[in-house]
Amino acid sequence: MEEIEKVYFSIGETAKMFDVNASLLRYWEKEFDVIKPFKNKKGDRYYTKNDLETIRTIHYLTKIKGYTLQGAKEAMKRNPVQEKDNAYITDTLLKMKNLLLEIKEDL
Repeated sequence: MEEIEKVYFSIGETAKMFDVNASLLRYWEKEFDVIKPFKNKKGDRYYTKNDLETIRTIHYLTKIKGYTLQGAKEAMKRNPVQEKDNAYITDTLLKMKNLLLEIKEDL
């Protein structure tokens, strides 16, 4: 049986993925016009995988690289593909590091 892939992620799920507050995601939405979550009639935000990639890049630039919001905007405009790739690679390596640390603790 094929696994059904999730299309939308709530703001709570998204905040948890990046270990940030939902309020920060709402703030980034105002600052970065490329983040456009779907909003239902109640106004609840739902993010697509494309939104998650953008948020990952912003998170990488601001939280890991230490860029200001303006610096992150400029970096994303200058070389969006490179920054997106760097964010993905860094995220993958951090997850791998955490997994290896967990394994080490279990030994």
